[in-house]
Amino acid sequence: MVRILLVILFAASFNCFAAIDAYPFPDEQLQQRYDGLIAELRCPQCLNTNLAGSDAMIAQDLRREVHRMLLDGHTDDEILAFMFERYGDFILYRPRLGAGTLVLWLGPWLLLMFAGFVWFRLARAKPEVLEINTEEQARLDELLRDSDS
Repeated sequence: MVRILLVILFAASFNCFAAIDAYPFPDEQLQQRYDGLIAELRCPQCLNTNLAGSDAMIAQDLRREVHRMLLDGHTDDEILAFMFERYGDFILYRPRLGAGTLVLWLGPWLLLMFAGFVWFRLARAKPEVLEINTEEQARLDELLRDSDS
């Protein structure tokens, strides 16, 4: 019984090793803005991970920077602009519409329209009916008779 209790206590003690980034805010609105920003910003080191879900050192630094900027009174747009200037389009999960990102925004729609056009043309195309002449028909009849015997 003592062994089971020791195993349970040992297993339960692992939660003390969990890393927690505790950034205190004076009000709930700032906390919500912080949560929204770190969910919207991508980790520069990790692929397809936002700042909230990344354990990389740079993500910790950026979370600290977002926290500092919020406490200094910066707006969300100012924070996003700062991160964009520093890291470019990669830091934003929703890149801005510009010359460099035009393909990202319009590409899927153009591809969908092209696929619809091709599908429409193929659906409306009438199959070509092949007519055979009397010589070919006679040859086919002869081949069928030969295969029956």
